[in-house]
Amino acid sequence: MANVGVAATQMACTWEQDENINRAENLVRQAAAGGASIILIQELFETPYFPIEQCHKHRSLARPLEESQVVRRFSALAKELEVVLPISFFEKAGEVYFNSVAMADADGMILGVYRKSHIPNAPGYQEKEYFSPGDTGFRVWKTRYGKVGVLICWDQWFPEAARCLTLMGADIVLYPTAIGSGLGGGGDMLTGNDSVDAWRNAMCGHAACNILPVVASNRIGREYMTELPDVHLDFYGHSFIADHEGQVVAQAGRDQEEVLVHRFDFDQIKEYRDSWAVFRDRRPDLYGTLATLDGR
Repeated sequence: MANVGVAATQMACTWEQDENINRAENLVRQAAAGGASIILIQELFETPYFPIEQCHKHRSLARPLEESQVVRRFSALAKELEVVLPISFFEKAGEVYFNSVAMADADGMILGVYRKSHIPNAPGYQEKEYFSPGDTGFRVWKTRYGKVGVLICWDQWFPEAARCLTLMGADIVLYPTAIGSGLGGGGDMLTGNDSVDAWRNAMCGHAACNILPVVASNRIGREYMTELPDVHLDFYGHSFIADHEGQVVAQAGRDQEEVLVHRFDFDQIKEYRDSWAVFRDRRPDLYGTLATLDGR
């Protein structure tokens, strides 16, 4: 598929869920009007990033796929605008919960769900309180505008995941994200720890090593714990689009709501990837260590 417009968006979120959904829809409409056919919205955009704390009441936010208002709303939007939309949502499945993305094709059909594989547990990112490790495996979907792979936030620190999607035929890898600087307030809480450069460079490395574009959408704004309302996390934005050489071709700021659009010729990129013969020279027979936890 030649000359496809792709977009990254970023915005702030509050506990007014309808406002968040309306704001996200507006950004999608802006991106589509700007020529984007594959549009990425940030991780868990329906609410603030509730895993900032361990608080079981937030589990009530989860919905099964078929009951999710955000999936229904944005799959209908995908159909209306004829765009591909990965839709991040908090999924309830039986008695467990997942951090998931539903992939809506340009006709509004949900092609399937990816459940986040790598679940962090650190100050400000208490995701193990809510999410089970994903059981879908990695997913690449053949959409109207190309083969799209999606990973979610913490997945971005694992090069094996991006490589798997490339081997599965992805034309592009998308990362909906929620990440910021260290917790502030609360006396002895962490401060600083601004990882924006490492965060961006890691994904640009995935783009260069796999010779395919990468898109990351992050949230912006200061969000507070509900249980300790003086403790906050500052999300640093910097959503970006990187090309198949790992070069950033579009990047947002730290605290502005923005829409980025860039066009790629996936057929031309595939030809360029083939010319490098990187995948011809792989040695999977030597990579058994990757299938272990302790390196033995």
